[in-house]
Amino acid sequence: MASNAPVGKPTEMSSPHLPKHLQQHLPKVAGIDSTVPAPPHTKAPLAGVPAAAAPVDATPAPGALITDRLAGWVSDLTTLHELTERLIRTAALDEALHELLGAGAALVGARRGMAVLEPADGLGPATTIGLGLAHADLGTIETVPRGATGYGRLLDGLPDPSDPGRVPEPIAIHDVRTEEGLDPRHREVAARLGYAASYALPLATEEAGRLGAVVWLYDEPAAPTDRQRHLIGLYGRFATEHLGRLLQVERARVQVSTVAEELLPSRLPRVPGVRLAARHGTGPRGGGDWYDALPLPEGALGLSVGSVSGTGPSALAAMGRLRASLRAYAVMEGEDPVAVLSDLELLLRLTEPARSATALFAYAEPARRRLVLAGAGHAPPLLIGERRTEYVETSLSAPLGMLSCWEAPSVELSPAPGETVLLYTDGLLRRTGDPVDRAFARLHAAAASVSRTDRDDPGAIADHVLRTVLPDGLDPAVEGEDVVLLAARFD
Repeated sequence: MASNAPVGKPTEMSSPHLPKHLQQHLPKVAGIDSTVPAPPHTKAPLAGVPAAAAPVDATPAPGALITDRLAGWVSDLTTLHELTERLIRTAALDEALHELLGAGAALVGARRGMAVLEPADGLGPATTIGLGLAHADLGTIETVPRGATGYGRLLDGLPDPSDPGRVPEPIAIHDVRTEEGLDPRHREVAARLGYAASYALPLATEEAGRLGAVVWLYDEPAAPTDRQRHLIGLYGRFATEHLGRLLQVERARVQVSTVAEELLPSRLPRVPGVRLAARHGTGPRGGGDWYDALPLPEGALGLSVGSVSGTGPSALAAMGRLRASLRAYAVMEGEDPVAVLSDLELLLRLTEPARSATALFAYAEPARRRLVLAGAGHAPPLLIGERRTEYVETSLSAPLGMLSCWEAPSVELSPAPGETVLLYTDGLLRRTGDPVDRAFARLHAAAASVSRTDRDDPGAIADHVLRTVLPDGLDPAVEGEDVVLLAARFD
């Protein structure tokens, strides 16, 4: 088709201006540098890149024209390959949108831009990000009526009821000052932000549907050439399909996280003599970590944390069943944590023989500041106080479901007034990426460094430990296990 035919030799005004980190990777074809100077209304050419030489002969030989044209095609293909390779390595929606904005700006010869993610099905997520625009600038642009902007017309015009599969054409505004029919507010905002032209591209394909739109802004009156339109059209279709895949992953992650949160306590109980706080982070595929705090007769309290093997919906379902069973056993025989975990071991072996789990259960009497706890393959709790920070030595045991008969003695603990017992799952240690001994040392150091003022608040203690052990934060989009912390401060 004619619309897909490669175009001729790039000119000084039409060639995409690539970022410096991409220019150094572009190959030289037949001795021709594939990068050329940028248009004067965008960025200045990079230092060391030769300007396009003026033709010596006004009528070059046919062979030279073919060579130049082939070099232009190869340059375009190389450019698209580099940009799509960078895009496909993005694993999150915001990261992909930023990459799309930057690559698109290079292809159309612009300096700034804005991407709006707004799926047509209304299921979200919806977001707006900018390139070379501050947050306040994005807000200023959004004060223009949507129907008066190119990107707004693309968003509001999809899907077309008469032709739902049709993908609209990009919208170019060559000169905001002279374009007929523009809203006065549009001209006012353009003058305030210092842009004179725009090029809006729909983020839509027949397969992915409408996902949003992206617009690039020119500092001076301009518009992409036919060659630039062709390149950004190819790149935009690829980017839309990639965004569609990331969108499905993000929605699945949100659904898994929502289910996990619904399976955990909606609020922690209030029991005299103890204050509780919990923190829970779900990995992108969803794991089976849980925590629980259950009021028991005579002012007692059952505390538990645990982790079911596996990820995804099946692990979440298993976690829900195991946690519900543990609550029942705690009500019946909570004073004996060994009996509670023994019953849980038997249940797991009979109902889910292919699955294992770790668990820690503590029977607490806050009025007496007394805990009796037992663990099955679980990391030992931490005791945090003004005078000491130490691990509680629990009996060694294999995880639930891995022994034909499980029983390990419980241990008794008496926290001093103002001390906090911190229960956690193995995901906190594994997320550090350190060997086990170093991960335990890092956790101990984090607990020991809690300030005196924060020691009165179990929530502040949990937050401090999370920030210190995982300084990069707990990004739910980053591959990794669930993380659970349950802090109980005794008065």
